[in-house]
Amino acid sequence: MPVALTYGRLVRRIPDAGAEIAYAEGVFPPAIAFAAGWSMVLAYAIVCPWEAVAVGNVLARALPQLNVMPLYEIAGRTVYAPRLLAGLLLTGAIAWINFRGIAPSARFQNATTFSLLGLFGVFLVTALVSGSPANLPPLFARPGSTGAWLSILLVLQVVPYFMTGFESVAKASEEARPGFDPRYFARAITLAITVGVAFYVLIIAAVSFVYPWQAIVSGQLGTEAAFERALGSRFMAQLVLFAAFLSLLKIFNGNFVAATRLMFAVGRRNLVHTSLARVHDTHGTPTVAIVLLGTLTAVASCLGDAVLVPISEVGSLAVGIGWLSACLAFLARTRNEPGLPRATAAVGALVSAAIVLMKVAPQVPGSFRAMEWTAFGAWMALGAAFWLARTR
Repeated sequence: MPVALTYGRLVRRIPDAGAEIAYAEGVFPPAIAFAAGWSMVLAYAIVCPWEAVAVGNVLARALPQLNVMPLYEIAGRTVYAPRLLAGLLLTGAIAWINFRGIAPSARFQNATTFSLLGLFGVFLVTALVSGSPANLPPLFARPGSTGAWLSILLVLQVVPYFMTGFESVAKASEEARPGFDPRYFARAITLAITVGVAFYVLIIAAVSFVYPWQAIVSGQLGTEAAFERALGSRFMAQLVLFAAFLSLLKIFNGNFVAATRLMFAVGRRNLVHTSLARVHDTHGTPTVAIVLLGTLTAVASCLGDAVLVPISEVGSLAVGIGWLSACLAFLARTRNEPGLPRATAAVGALVSAAIVLMKVAPQVPGSFRAMEWTAFGAWMALGAAFWLARTR
C-alpha cells in the first residue's frame, strides 16, 4: 500500500507512459532510469508467455484430449501441440485487439474482469454454504513458529508477481479520455490493491474451506478438482475452469497493454531504437512494440509448463526493482517537501528493497537459483545491448 500511494502521487505529477523511467529521469543518471524501466518491462512482458502457457494448461484440464501429439520435453515437462497452438492463437488474438486501439482493449478488459468477479461471488457463496471450518487447520504446513515464518517468507516472495498491475495505471495515463481528473488515477491504483488483496485472500480461504487444503497439496489437485470432490458436481468444476480462463485473458491483456506502452516510452526517449515509438496513424497504438511483444511471447510460450515457476520468481524481482526506483525517485523529487507523502515513500522504498533482497540473498530460503539468474541476466544483457546500440 505505501508503494501504491507513492505511485498515485507520482502519476498525478507526471502522467507519462514511461512511468518508472519518467519518474527517474532528471533525478538519476539516464542509465539508472533505463535499467529501472527495462526491469519493469520484464515484469509485464514476462507475464504474457506465462498466460499463453497457462491457457493451454487450463484448457487441458477441462478437455484432457488436448494432451495428445507430444512435440518435445523441457525440464521433464512435455509440450503438446494442441496446448501450444491454443497459446499461440491467444497471443495472436490479444495482439490484434491491442493493435486495433486502446478502446477495444478496454472493453475486452471490462468484459473479462466483471465476468470473473461475478463468478468469484458464486464460488464464495458456494464455499460458505457447502464447506466447513474443519477443513482449514492446520494454518501452516509445518508445526511451530519456525514453520509459520518459513511459510510466510516463501509466500511473500511470489506475492509481488501476483500483485503487480496496480502501477500499470501510470502506463495508460496518457491515453485517458480528455478532461479526466488526475485524482482518479490514484484512486484506481489504491482500489486495485484493495480488490487484489481481497480477491487472493478470499479465494484461498474459499478453496480451503470447501476441501481440506492438505489433500489438495498432497494430491496436486487443481481448484476445480477440490470443488468437484466436495460438491460432487462436474458443472461446478467446469465453471471454476471457465473463471480461470477468463482470469488468464484479462491478465494477459492488461499486462500486454502495460508492457507495450512502456516499450513505446523507452523508444520515444531514444533509450533503445526509436522504431519502438512508432504509432499507427489510424489506431494510435504502438505498432512495433505490439509486434515485438507478440513475437517474444510466442517464442517463450514454446518452452511450455517448465517456464511457469521460474517466470513467477523472476517477475517478483523485476517488480521489486521497479517499485524501489519509483519510491526513491519520489523521495529525490520532493526532498524540499516535508510531510506524510515522503514518509510513505520511504516505507515503500524499504518494502521494495526487502522484496529485492529476498530474491537475491542466497541465505534466504526460496531465493534465486541458477535458472532464475540466467533468465534475469539474459533480459538485462538484452537491455544493455539495446542501450549501447541506441542512436546517440
